[in-house]
Amino acid sequence: MQKMLNKDGFLLIHKPSGMTSRQAVDRIKKHTNKKIGHTGTLDPLATGVLVLAIGEATKFSRWVIAADKSYHATIQLGHQTDTDDALGEVIAQSDLV
Repeated sequence: MQKMLNKDGFLLIHKPSGMTSRQAVDRIKKHTNKKIGHTGTLDPLATGVLVLAIGEATKFSRWVIAADKSYHATIQLGHQTDTDDALGEVIAQSDLV
């Protein structure tokens, strides 16, 4: 892996739930001495593809950031939590959904 990370380019990783985009960058950064950054933040609860730019590719990341993206989500209707996300305590619910 270290050989691959010493090249300039884009790296696609699968970010798991519970990890911030910054934590994902930091994990990869330990394996290279090159500049590295992500091309858009994923919510810590989200899972999915995170595009990382390594070395000279960081100069082109603005075009990836500006590109159209699509997201898929699963939601549960009829529950309200105290944090407005899936981790909070349910404070209200409805059978009418």
